[in-house]
Amino acid sequence: MKLQGALSLLFLGSAAAFAPAARNSASPTALFNGADPSSFGQGESLQFGGKDTSTGGAGRLRDKLNDADVERRKIQEEADRRERAAEIRREEKMAKIAYMNEMPDDQPAGTVDEFMFKEGVQDQLDKLDRDLVGLVAVKKRVKEIAALLVLDKMRRKLGFETSVPSLHMSFTGAPGTGKTTVAVRMGQILAKMGYARRGHVVLATRDDLVGQYVGHTAPKTKEMIKKAMGGVLLVDEAYYLYNAANDRDYGQESIEILLNVMENNQDDLVVAVAGYKDRMDAFFSYIPGMMSRIGNHIDFPNYSADELVQISDVMSRDLEYDIEPAAYEVFKKYIEARMELPYFSNARTVRNAMDRARMNSAIRTFDRFAIEGENGGECTVADLKNIAPEDFQILLDDILNSDSDKRIFA
Repeated sequence: MKLQGALSLLFLGSAAAFAPAARNSASPTALFNGADPSSFGQGESLQFGGKDTSTGGAGRLRDKLNDADVERRKIQEEADRRERAAEIRREEKMAKIAYMNEMPDDQPAGTVDEFMFKEGVQDQLDKLDRDLVGLVAVKKRVKEIAALLVLDKMRRKLGFETSVPSLHMSFTGAPGTGKTTVAVRMGQILAKMGYARRGHVVLATRDDLVGQYVGHTAPKTKEMIKKAMGGVLLVDEAYYLYNAANDRDYGQESIEILLNVMENNQDDLVVAVAGYKDRMDAFFSYIPGMMSRIGNHIDFPNYSADELVQISDVMSRDLEYDIEPAAYEVFKKYIEARMELPYFSNARTVRNAMDRARMNSAIRTFDRFAIEGENGGECTVADLKNIAPEDFQILLDDILNSDSDKRIFA
């Protein structure tokens, strides 16, 4: 009995302890039957009070799906276009193969002479023979290149596969051996054959290509390349572009631009590099990429004394002068003596000698008719065109009689 009473008291105490909480809370039934909502935090409702964005979200999703669909269509259309282009190329190739297989071997292709004369190539080769004395090996190489271009054009006319050969060139030799003249003729041949739009030659040196400060080299090099587009860019003494003693030299940047143009624009620009053979060989060893891009290496030997005399005859003909037969012997002695001295420059030395001979002839003629009054001061056309032995003898005497420390300037 005592135990039962104790349990009853414990139960009653627990119920009293929870009574206030029960009185202050609303039953679930009362909540859903319209009971006072203040019991849920002073009138706060369980209803959602934010903005409904479900419609906008669906719109954005729809736009994204539409964009993705458009992108997929573009990708598919591009793939279809490429596939169709490839199919067209395959059809053209198969048609060409069939055409070439059906073409008889005795199909007339025209004569080589017809192409040589029709395109004006033979005219340029004749000018090269007429204007450039000697250099048999050089002329032979130029004719070989011309033959390749002519035959390539004949093949193209019949439908054969063709590709632009590597026309970049290296000219090695001493000054005055005709490198610039050959470059000009090659540019004109390329233009006649349709391998160059203009065929002109732009001569450039380090000063034309390399700048003096950071950011200056690229614009200068690109400007020279722009001028030469459609023709030939002849870089004289190209080895000066590379300075092995200075890793920060700006010439390396110019070389890299030239290499890129030689690789990617060979169908519209021919680059020719020129200079002394030993120095050009060293330059190619430093820049192997330049060597590998050049397919035509032409070496220009020095002229002989007899060839230089012939060059003087060509120059006098172009300038409308007449050299007396006896004057050629004096001139040859001068050339032989001058070849033994430093800084000999082949045809350039001949040109300088001809300029001095013309000046000596002018002084002699002026003294005869203006000072001495010969023939009443009247001279003939022959007098104005004449170059006599004494006009060259003055040059020879300068070498033979001057002091040894001055002879190199003769």
